[in-house]
Amino acid sequence: MKISSFEHYKQVYQQSVSQPEQFWEGVAETFQWRKKWDMVLEWNFKEPDIKWFQGGKLNITENCLDRHLETDGDRPAIIWEPNDPTEDHRVLTYKQLHDKVCQFANALKNNGVQKGDRICIYMPMIPELAIAVLACARIGAVHSVIFGGFSAQSIADRIQDAECKVVITADGGFRGPKDLPLKSVIDDALVQCPSVKRVIVLTRSRTPVSMIKGRDVWWEDEIKKVETQGNPDCPAEEMDAEDMLFILYTSGSTGKPKGVVHTCGGYMVYAGFTFDTAFQYNKGEVYFCTADIGWITGHSYIVYGPLSQGATAVMFEGVPTWPDAGRFWDIVDKYKVNILYTAPTAIRSLMSFGTDLVKSHDLSSLTKLGSVGEPINEEAWHWFDENVGKGNCPIVDTWWQTENGGFMISPIAGVTPLKPGYASLPLPGVQPVLVDENGKEIEGNDVSGNLCIKFPWPGMLRTTYGDHERCRQTYFSTYADMYFTGDGCMRDADGYYRITGRVDDVLNVSGHRIGTAEVENAINMHSSVVESAVVGYPHDIKGQGVYAFVISPDKHENEDLTRKDILMTVSRIIGPIAKPDKIQFVSGLPKTRSGKIMRRILRKIAEGDVSNLGDTSTLLDPGVVDEIKAGAL
Repeated sequence: MKISSFEHYKQVYQQSVSQPEQFWEGVAETFQWRKKWDMVLEWNFKEPDIKWFQGGKLNITENCLDRHLETDGDRPAIIWEPNDPTEDHRVLTYKQLHDKVCQFANALKNNGVQKGDRICIYMPMIPELAIAVLACARIGAVHSVIFGGFSAQSIADRIQDAECKVVITADGGFRGPKDLPLKSVIDDALVQCPSVKRVIVLTRSRTPVSMIKGRDVWWEDEIKKVETQGNPDCPAEEMDAEDMLFILYTSGSTGKPKGVVHTCGGYMVYAGFTFDTAFQYNKGEVYFCTADIGWITGHSYIVYGPLSQGATAVMFEGVPTWPDAGRFWDIVDKYKVNILYTAPTAIRSLMSFGTDLVKSHDLSSLTKLGSVGEPINEEAWHWFDENVGKGNCPIVDTWWQTENGGFMISPIAGVTPLKPGYASLPLPGVQPVLVDENGKEIEGNDVSGNLCIKFPWPGMLRTTYGDHERCRQTYFSTYADMYFTGDGCMRDADGYYRITGRVDDVLNVSGHRIGTAEVENAINMHSSVVESAVVGYPHDIKGQGVYAFVISPDKHENEDLTRKDILMTVSRIIGPIAKPDKIQFVSGLPKTRSGKIMRRILRKIAEGDVSNLGDTSTLLDPGVVDEIKAGAL
């Protein structure tokens, strides 16, 4: 949606919240439907039960591919930059991407995939990952993409939960100087996964892999079979607006990962609308989102959002610091990138290398910048603004979550007056509220509270896969008739929102949401650990670091060795992204008489703020706090 001025935004916003159904109907009409909906919205937040565009029929890939072929078939859809800068890059036009998606969709059908089947995708950041995602959507299969950094156990948990029938992977992948042994990790995971009947393996790293007869097939062989069948086209499956599109697993405050479910119609409308509106995207602009498709950012803002709007998206296999810390600037310079959307963690990491590498590249093509994953601190905001944007690129600091499907509170590029560190104002159609502990709405400005959303939006999750009660309890039971985000927030004198961090037991590490319970479960699997408690603390690069307090009476004489063993255990059970940054061995944990761990006290100690721990006399063993304080790392 093109918004011409801040006054125009205010008018549109007002109209969108006074007549939300009419507003979203107007947005939905800019997409291609096979049959129009009978009803825009039916909802209640008690059960919860949310349905958008009921009776509408569509296929999201027709909106991302087919509808652009006539006018924009030769426009680049995906520009792929490999991990190794000496390897050739690839450009796929809309026509080429359409052909490849149809080809692979037919290959999936040849391998028994039907509408509604769940498909696990565990691949490197290469165009075939986007092709696999779109091929699933084309035939109505439900994709569940798993980030390439997860361990075999984490993958097995996710495959079992969704009862996936097929896994799509690669022999291996590359990320910076590391080789990723993707197929062998999948092999380890599948020992526990009887539901998987077929594994399709793409050749990427030429790593030797085991191929099991009757289960494992090569991607390239399956494509050859499709070519010999002679009909390259694959008509898109007609989907109902509320049919499932994908499951994406996210860490919760309990140990078990939860599968967030997004559906076809509302998600499509929301991802496309928010991409177009927040970035004020113009045809022909080159847009570079540095995220991984294994996360929601990659789903919404590399694949579905940009492609639905006919955009040109850059996809990058590597990391910002390899072979040196100028890699992002190389890519911006090489492809004349106009919009750069990245994470505060990446910005803080690149700040530490100084500005020489930034200055040695031509970044003059940039017109808009964006930030995602966590609130951006003011220092990083100013560095990004001055050194990358040269003071004339608006920074779109987006607040949203996996469960939201797309941006919720965000500046609109070139429209919203900016404040460093503020997500600013809600996008049209989004109705945030701040509430106190009792769920009472806090009116006015210059206030703080817990951030909730009081009215549905099309991109919101519908359920958690196979466990609707968990969805209700996590998001809808804390405050009556509201979606609870789990975030604390302040609203300043101008009505601008500033996210102050999680209020539940979830950490935000380098933009990845990790549940403390999940990390504790993994630590407690170590043979010498009796109990543990995990909290977050401020970290210069990651935003939040992971601090673990561990009771381990039988630990090795060499404490460092036990620490390394615990880190290895966490890596194996969850993946390296969840490894604690600090492990402090303790003889006990601060607990109430009912046995609840007082994480508030541990958080203060981890943050180095021991002056104000509050009343500890009610604890089961107040003495343990002094011991933990004395041994703090």
